[in-house]
Amino acid sequence: MTTIRVMVLGATGFTGSMVVDGLLPRDEVASVVTPVRREADRQHPKLVQREVNFDRLDEYADLFEVDVIVCCLGTTIRKAGSQQVFRKVDYGYPLKAAELGRSRGTRAFVLMSAIASSSSSNVFYNRVKGELEDSVSGLGYPFLSIYRPSLLLGDREEHRTAEALGMKAMPLLNRAMIGPLEKYRGIEADTVARAMVNEVCGLSLTTDVKDVVRIHEYPDIVALAR
Repeated sequence: MTTIRVMVLGATGFTGSMVVDGLLPRDEVASVVTPVRREADRQHPKLVQREVNFDRLDEYADLFEVDVIVCCLGTTIRKAGSQQVFRKVDYGYPLKAAELGRSRGTRAFVLMSAIASSSSSNVFYNRVKGELEDSVSGLGYPFLSIYRPSLLLGDREEHRTAEALGMKAMPLLNRAMIGPLEKYRGIEADTVARAMVNEVCGLSLTTDVKDVVRIHEYPDIVALAR
C-alpha cells in the first residue's frame, strides 16, 4: 500500500484536532505533520509536531515536503482583535502555507472555508474566505478540495456566546432548511473532520491527477463522512 504524508494546519483547533485524531490510526497515512505555536500534549509514532512562528513560515520550508496539506486554520474577528489581524490569520498564513507546499511538491490541498464565501461579498468575513479560495485556486494544485460548512456544532474549549446561542437554535432551524437552504444547516465539527479524513485517505495522487477542484457543502460533507 502506498502511504501518504499529511500536514494539518490548525491542528490544535476545534476541527483540526479532530482531523489529526482521525488521520493517525489510518493505514493509508505514513505521517502527520503539525506546525503549531505550542506543542500539544499528544504523542503518536506517526505524529511530527513542530513549534513554528507563523509570521516566518519560510524558515520551516522543509516541513512542507508532504503529499497533502489540510488547512483548518482560522480565528474570529473578536479573538483576533482587529480585521487586520483576522486577515493575517485566515488569509495570510494559509496562503503562505499553500505556496510553500506547492513549491515543495505537495499535490493536494484541503481547505476549510465557510458557507457564502466569496471574494465579492460585502461581508468582511465571507470576503476574506473567498479571497483565500481564489488565491489558493491560482497556485496550480493538482487536487484542491474546499469545504464550506455553515455553523460548526460541538463542544468547544473556548466559549463563543453568539455561536453557543446559534447551536441551541440550530436543531430546530436545521429541520426547516430544505432544498436550496440545506447547505446552511449547522453541522457537527466531527462530521466535517471525518469527511476530510475519508477524502484524504481515499486520494490517488498519481501524476495524471490535475486541475481537480471540489467544493463541498452540507450534503456532500455528510455523505463523505459516512
